[in-house]
Amino acid sequence: MITGKQSISFENPPYIVNYASIVGQKEGEGPLGNCFDVIEEDPMVGSPNWEQAESALQKKAAETALQKAGLKPKDMRYLFSGDLLGQIIASSFGMLDLQIPMFGLYGACSTAGESLSLSAMTVAAGYADYCLAVTSSHFASAEKQFRYPLEYASQRPLSTTWTVTGSGAFIVGKQGKVKITGVTTGKMMDYGVKDSMNMGAAMAPAAADTICAHFKDFGRGPEDYDLIVTGDLGVVGRELLLDLLKQKGFDLTEKHFDCGIAIFDDITQDTHSGGSGCGCSAVTLAGYLLPKLESGELKRIFFMPTGALLSTVSFNEGQSIPGICHGVILEH
Repeated sequence: MITGKQSISFENPPYIVNYASIVGQKEGEGPLGNCFDVIEEDPMVGSPNWEQAESALQKKAAETALQKAGLKPKDMRYLFSGDLLGQIIASSFGMLDLQIPMFGLYGACSTAGESLSLSAMTVAAGYADYCLAVTSSHFASAEKQFRYPLEYASQRPLSTTWTVTGSGAFIVGKQGKVKITGVTTGKMMDYGVKDSMNMGAAMAPAAADTICAHFKDFGRGPEDYDLIVTGDLGVVGRELLLDLLKQKGFDLTEKHFDCGIAIFDDITQDTHSGGSGCGCSAVTLAGYLLPKLESGELKRIFFMPTGALLSTVSFNEGQSIPGICHGVILEH
């Protein structure tokens, strides 16, 4: 099953058995609003603080996916879960009550791709009948940790993205609705970007590198996919990605789809470069893309969430922002 330098092609592909998407009010008012399972009108989700609100989103997404599949937490062999918060506390507190053996992940906004990759590898290898892959983000908890307190009301440059409030959950098993036929694991790429208000610029090189590695490993090109899906490059990152790939001889202009651009309408919702966060790609995949794969409207996509690997400590110490991107092949 080892394919090329960075990829795996599954001889017996695992499946996405079922999935769920939970989002906040702003996401529900966006272009994909009618696609999500649950829209939470209360940004606190009945919790006393933003971090516990994000945990509540993650727990609800996991429970919704399990309910839709007719499965229980005890049926899950492993849980692969992560988020943007320090010590991944949205996942640890959110998933605590489910009591599933857990691998905690930090891939920044690439976590949906990382968790799906590891779940697929585990099921395909015969180590589990079912795995649960979950991730989340929350606008207020992310702003509090990485930028400024909301009360500060700082102005946001046009290159910034708006962290999606939402959680996506995916059950991976041996039979299901959508096949996972392969994965390409990304490398960390650092082009020296130090602007934390321009995540698209920091992540675009990693996305370009993963795409090129994937095409080389599988002997494919853009024509072999209905869509090449990035997680949250936004408007700025998309232009950089397309330019970088054209230098490598690939034109993705017609095939590229960015979850961060799709989830918000910048004209009416004022999100500048688009959406971001772990939840951005997860809820867009669960709410919008997987139903199209399930119905056959889409036959094959390369889903590749991107992540910016910074912390407040590294940023304040003046370090640059490495990016990473993990790709998953999803087929009807």
